[in-house]
Amino acid sequence: MTFEVREGEVLSLIGPNGAGKTSAFNAITGYITPSSGTITYRGTPLAGLKPDQIAGHGVVRTFQKTSVFNGLPVLDNVLIGLHRRARQHPLAIMLGLPGVRRDEARLRDLAWEILDLVALRPRADEVAASLSYGELRLLEVAIALAAEPTLLLLDEPVSGMNPAETGAFMALIARIRASGITILLVEHDMKMVMGVSDRVVCLNQGKIIADGPPAAIQQDPQVIRAYLGERYVRARG
Repeated sequence: MTFEVREGEVLSLIGPNGAGKTSAFNAITGYITPSSGTITYRGTPLAGLKPDQIAGHGVVRTFQKTSVFNGLPVLDNVLIGLHRRARQHPLAIMLGLPGVRRDEARLRDLAWEILDLVALRPRADEVAASLSYGELRLLEVAIALAAEPTLLLLDEPVSGMNPAETGAFMALIARIRASGITILLVEHDMKMVMGVSDRVVCLNQGKIIADGPPAAIQQDPQVIRAYLGERYVRARG
């Protein structure tokens, strides 16, 4: 299986359960080691690196199951995600040097910018556990954005969302892309996939059976047979 993600695009991986989508995500982000082949990002081989090392190269992901710090306020969740951007040495922090306060103020400003991007500023002081399911998914994206990704991998981000929440998330994807971040998406909501993607890659049993713009993918006989089904085509018609 070979595919590329082009700078600045939204690329979606689709396919039936067990097709290899999440395995591809796990291999790219260092959660599993591929038995063969290569994974390269901007000329840097990623295979064999740990997830935090891969994140240091700008490749950051979210997960199917929401992972946030439920007992902390929303703003603090994002500040924890910003730890990679701290400039002060631990000794300076212990001594309380003036530069530490300036760095803390800088990180707080960045946290507010991220909360604005994901539309969670009004909930900044509320404990994460009080958020709705859709808001928790937005918070998880905010934490991922705090790691300063250049390639953001979203694993089934609208799973379990209602139509209004899904629509809001689609708008968020547009804002993230406009900020210069490339997006690799795995999602089963085909309306969402076809609405946000520049290109779609369809997998089946670990192999690519189609690669192209959404309009072409929706008409591809192999994709219809393996994944979309005739009911999807009739519903669109």
